[in-house]
Amino acid sequence: MRTGADSAEDVHELKRIRLEKLDALKADGKDPFAVTKFPVDAEAAGIKGDLAAFEGKTVSLAGRMMSRRIMGKASFANIADGSGNIQIYVKRDDVGEDVYNGGFKKWDIGDIIGVSGFVFVTQTGEISVHASSVTLLAKSLLPLPEKFHGLTDTDTRYRQRYVDLIMNPEVKDTFTKRSLILREIRSFLDSRGFMEVDTPILTPMEIGAAARPFITHHNTLDMDMYLRIETELYLKRLIVGGFDKVYEVGRIFRNEGMDTKHNPEFTTVELYQAYTDYKGMMDIVIEMYTALAEKICGSKVINYQGKRIDMGNWTKMTMTEAVKKYSGCDYYSWSDDAAARAAAAEKGVAVPSDATRGTVLAELFDAFVEENLIQPTIIYDYPVENSPLAKRKPEDPAFTERFEYFINATEFGNAFSELNDPVDQRERFEKQVENKRREDPATTAQVDYDYITALEYGLAPTGGLGFGVDRLVMLLTDSGSIRDVLLFPTMKPLPNEN
Repeated sequence: MRTGADSAEDVHELKRIRLEKLDALKADGKDPFAVTKFPVDAEAAGIKGDLAAFEGKTVSLAGRMMSRRIMGKASFANIADGSGNIQIYVKRDDVGEDVYNGGFKKWDIGDIIGVSGFVFVTQTGEISVHASSVTLLAKSLLPLPEKFHGLTDTDTRYRQRYVDLIMNPEVKDTFTKRSLILREIRSFLDSRGFMEVDTPILTPMEIGAAARPFITHHNTLDMDMYLRIETELYLKRLIVGGFDKVYEVGRIFRNEGMDTKHNPEFTTVELYQAYTDYKGMMDIVIEMYTALAEKICGSKVINYQGKRIDMGNWTKMTMTEAVKKYSGCDYYSWSDDAAARAAAAEKGVAVPSDATRGTVLAELFDAFVEENLIQPTIIYDYPVENSPLAKRKPEDPAFTERFEYFINATEFGNAFSELNDPVDQRERFEKQVENKRREDPATTAQVDYDYITALEYGLAPTGGLGFGVDRLVMLLTDSGSIRDVLLFPTMKPLPNEN
C-alpha cells in the first residue's frame, strides 16, 4: 500500500517519524546520504519496451519507491525512474534477513532505492525485476501527497513542481515535449543556415518600447541596468556586422501583468535574415509551424482546448481586409483622421482624441478581428503608427511591411521587413521616447543612438521574426495556461513554514 498525508499536522508528524528513522540508520552506520553513486545500467522504459532483450538478464536500476505491498517473506514494490516505472519483487531469502526485515520493510514511500536483479514476467503478465539486492540511496523525509493526482489546487502544483513531476507523469511529458520543441526549432533554423548567438540580458538603458523593464544596479559601474525586453536590436547589429542569418533562443523579462498567457519572464526566438523581407519570414513561419505540428503531435491537424486546428492550412489577410471583414469598416473610405475617429465612435470603440487613421484601424482590429482568428492566420501590412521598427510599404507609406500571426484568437509572433533607413529610424525612436515620457514622466527611456550608428554603417535589406516559445508549447501540448509549460512560473512567495 502507499501511505501519504493531506493535512499539515499529518505531514509534520510523518516527517518527525522519518527523521527518527534517519537518525537510527545513521546510528547503525547506514546513512543513506553517505551513498555517492549506484551502478545503473538499465531504465524502466527500456526494459518494458524490449522484453526479449532483457528477460532473464541481470540489471541494475534505481528510482523512487511509489508503492509497496508486503506479503510476509516477499514483497512487491513499484519504483519510478526518469523513464517510467516498473515493478520489483523482493524476497527475504534473496536479499537477506537484515536487508529485508531491518531495511526494505521499514523504508518509506518516496525513498529512492537501487535494485539489482533479473528481469521476469509475473503470472499476471507484469514485467518485473526479481531483486537480488536492494539499497537505500536517499531518504524521503516528507510523505508524498495521498491525493496529489488530479488535485485542483494548481497553485500548489506550480509552487512545488518537483512534487507535481513525481506524482503526475503527464506533466513530465509536457516538459519533455518542450525540450523536443526547442530542439526541433534549432534544427529547423540550423538546417537553413542560421547561426545561434547570445546577446546581453543586462542592458545599459531603457528603450522607448511600450514594455516596462525590470531594473537592477551594477555596483562596480555604479549604474542602473535593465533586464532586456527583447533581443532585436543586438541581433540586427550582427546583421550589420556581416552575419547574414542569426537567431537567439532568449529569456525575456517584462515587468507587467500576469495571466494565463503572460509570465514576467518568458522565452522567445528571434531570427533575422539579410536580403529577404517579411514575405520570406511568412514562408519560414508556415513551414516551421507545420513541421513542428507533425513532429510533436504526429499530424498537421491538432486539438487545442477542444478546438480542431489545422496547422497545414494558413489564411493571409491585410489588416484593412480583416477589419473590413469583421467590423464592416473600410479604412479607404475614411477621408481623414476625423472620419476614422467618427467610424470608431459609431462602432462603440473608444480612441484617443488625436487618433490617426492608422491608430483607429489598429483599435478596430483589436475590438473586432482577433477573437475570430481561430485557424492559423497571418495578418499583414500594419499601420506605421504602431510599427516603429518596420519598413514602410513603398506604394503606401501609411503602412509597413509587418505581419503578426494568430492561432486560437492569440497572437503567436511578429515579423517585419526591417527598417534600415537610419534617418527614419532616428525620427521614429525619438517620437517613441517622446510619447513614452509624456505618458510616464518618471520613465528613464532613451533612444538607443548606438543602434542608429550601426544603421549608419549600413543594414542590408533584412527580414526579421520573433515568436514566443511558451505559447507555442501551450499549443502543441494542449495546455491551457502558460504556467503549465513553465517548470517554475513566477509566484508570490508564501510565508515560510517549517
